[in-house]
Amino acid sequence: MRISSVTMFETSTASLNRQQSEFLKVSQQIASGRRVVNPSDDPQAASRAVGVDQAKAVTEQFKDSRVSARNSISQSESIMNSVSDAVISAKTLLVQASSDTLSDVDRESIASELKGLYESMIGQANATDGNGRYLFGGYKDNAPPFVKSADGTVQYQGDNNVREQRVDASRLMPVNDNGITIFKSVPSGAGYLAESGKYSFDAASNKFDRNGFNQGDVTFRGPQIRDVNNEDYGSDFRVNVASDIGGNLTYQVERFDTGTSTWATTDTASANLPNGDWATNINENGSLSLEFGGLAIDLEGTPEPGDQILVAQAGSEQREPDLFRTMEQAIRVLESPADNPAKKADLRNTLNTSMRDLDNALDNVLTVRASAGARLNELDVVDAVGSNRMLNYTQTLSDLVDLDYADAISEYSLRQVGMQAAQKAFVDIKGLSLFNYM
Repeated sequence: MRISSVTMFETSTASLNRQQSEFLKVSQQIASGRRVVNPSDDPQAASRAVGVDQAKAVTEQFKDSRVSARNSISQSESIMNSVSDAVISAKTLLVQASSDTLSDVDRESIASELKGLYESMIGQANATDGNGRYLFGGYKDNAPPFVKSADGTVQYQGDNNVREQRVDASRLMPVNDNGITIFKSVPSGAGYLAESGKYSFDAASNKFDRNGFNQGDVTFRGPQIRDVNNEDYGSDFRVNVASDIGGNLTYQVERFDTGTSTWATTDTASANLPNGDWATNINENGSLSLEFGGLAIDLEGTPEPGDQILVAQAGSEQREPDLFRTMEQAIRVLESPADNPAKKADLRNTLNTSMRDLDNALDNVLTVRASAGARLNELDVVDAVGSNRMLNYTQTLSDLVDLDYADAISEYSLRQVGMQAAQKAFVDIKGLSLFNYM
């Protein structure tokens, strides 16, 4: 086989190029710190690395989402803390206002303090986040959720939805509670409440509307639970005061039928006369005890025909819970002079009912606040899981594409020696010529 000078030069040049290419590849790996600089270096590892890198980016995005969720929940929790403090202060003022030693001027002063707390609650209910969105309006976060109507009462203009945010692949977390949950709800298991006044049922709203006040000076205590096994237990009812032909007071109990949205008259009886499904009894202190549906309510004083007392489950459809309405009723009676027996009875009854309403409202706010705290704790747990996941992804990505410097440096030295040997061989070969011996 004849080997020409051109063949030797081409062979040597190819060897030099190959050695330089390998040397350059190792140099790029050392400079970048990665074993897989180009997908062609290790196609399988490069493909797996793309998937791991995408998963890592998604995990990082969930981490940012949890930061946003934590900020929203923390702000809501802080506001609910302020609301609970306001409710406690309002309850303290009502206890103070219940003292018979106070004058009308003293009660007006307490009403002024209650107004301040009332306005503070409205401000907290209409709080916004850092982006100007209202926290407690549900999906309607572009306008104040609580607005004063023409009659001075506060109406909720938001919706029943709860804004949620995905904080992990399998967790969609509520980041805000709506205004109904916080300000117009009671905790499960809340008891019965009594309220004096004249009521009518509005079928459109499916609740009682108070459209008048009692004329007598009757006050109530209770209701107390006597028999939870009574067949009528759990029913809302009202007591109507009337008079018979002889002018004697009679008491009529009407139970509300939730199935037909109508009142069903059960019985009419004179005082101290057991009758049918309910009974009356004169207590030792002279008060009249009415018992119906496993509940008992004590009445003191002299009612007038037409007076009514409503007994309803707290949070039922017939008596919608409303923290702002409770404050409005308390302010109303404290601002009105108690200058006759009927107004004094209305003052005592309203304050007693308002204090029980505030107790339920406080329990509800604390329950919702506890839920927010539980979500903050859950975010901490999800953060820890996410951090461990990020460490695993980082380690997997490093195993796939990162460089082992000890191996790379050894390879670098080997390729350097190989390239130098190829260069030396080329120099020696190109010097071979017959002309050197002629």
